Amino acid sequence: MAYTQSDLDALSKAITAGIKSVTYADGRRVEYQTLADMRALRADMKEEIAAGGRVSQPRTTVGRVIRR
Repeated sequence: MAYTQSDLDALSKAITAGIKSVTYADGRRVEYQTLADMRALRADMKEEIAAGGRVSQPRTTVGRVIRR
Protein backbone atom coordinates (compact mmCIF):
# COMPACT_ATOMS: atom_id res chain seq x y z
CA MET A 1 0.00 0.00 0.00
CA ALA A 2 1.29 3.47 -0.83
CA TYR A 3 1.14 5.73 2.19
CA THR A 4 0.67 9.47 1.95
CA GLN A 5 1.81 12.29 4.17
CA SER A 6 -1.80 12.76 5.31
CA ASP A 7 -1.87 9.09 6.41
CA LEU A 8 1.29 9.66 8.42
CA ASP A 9 -0.11 12.86 9.95
CA ALA A 10 -3.38 11.16 10.97
CA LEU A 11 -1.53 8.26 12.58
CA SER A 12 0.90 10.57 14.37
CA LYS A 13 -1.97 12.65 15.78
CA ALA A 14 -3.68 9.53 17.10
CA ILE A 15 -0.47 8.26 18.70
CA THR A 16 0.11 11.63 20.36
CA ALA A 17 -3.44 11.64 21.72
CA GLY A 18 -3.25 8.00 22.84
CA ILE A 19 -6.15 7.02 20.58
CA LYS A 20 -5.98 3.58 18.96
CA SER A 21 -8.50 4.32 16.19
CA VAL A 22 -7.56 6.29 13.08
CA THR A 23 -9.75 7.53 10.24
CA TYR A 24 -7.67 8.22 7.14
CA ALA A 25 -8.38 10.75 4.37
CA ASP A 26 -9.76 8.09 2.02
CA GLY A 27 -12.42 7.12 4.58
CA ARG A 28 -10.78 3.99 5.96
CA ARG A 29 -11.14 3.58 9.70
CA VAL A 30 -8.61 1.34 11.40
CA GLU A 31 -8.65 0.19 15.03
CA TYR A 32 -5.16 -0.79 16.22
CA GLN A 33 -4.52 -3.27 19.02
CA THR A 34 -1.65 -1.43 20.70
CA LEU A 35 0.23 1.84 20.51
CA ALA A 36 3.34 -0.24 19.77
CA ASP A 37 1.66 -1.49 16.58
CA MET A 38 0.90 2.09 15.63
CA ARG A 39 4.47 3.23 16.28
CA ALA A 40 5.82 0.39 14.14
CA LEU A 41 3.47 1.32 11.30
CA ARG A 42 4.45 4.98 11.64
CA ALA A 43 8.12 4.01 11.22
CA ASP A 44 7.21 2.01 8.09
CA MET A 45 5.18 4.93 6.73
CA LYS A 46 8.06 7.35 7.30
CA GLU A 47 10.47 4.99 5.53
CA GLU A 48 8.17 4.52 2.55
CA ILE A 49 7.41 8.23 2.19
CA ALA A 50 11.12 9.10 2.44
CA ALA A 51 11.90 6.54 -0.26
CA GLY A 52 9.22 7.97 -2.53
CA GLY A 53 6.99 4.92 -2.23
CA ARG A 54 9.67 2.50 -3.38
CA VAL A 55 10.05 0.34 -0.27
CA SER A 56 10.20 -3.32 -1.23
CA GLN A 57 7.98 -5.73 0.61
CA PRO A 58 9.48 -8.88 2.10
CA ARG A 59 8.64 -11.97 0.09
CA THR A 60 6.88 -14.90 1.62
CA THR A 61 7.02 -18.35 0.15
CA VAL A 62 3.91 -20.41 0.68
CA GLY A 63 4.08 -24.14 0.30
CA ARG A 64 1.54 -26.89 0.30
CA VAL A 65 1.80 -30.11 2.27
CA ILE A 66 0.13 -33.15 0.80
CA ARG A 67 -0.29 -36.15 3.02
CA ARG A 68 -1.03 -39.49 1.51
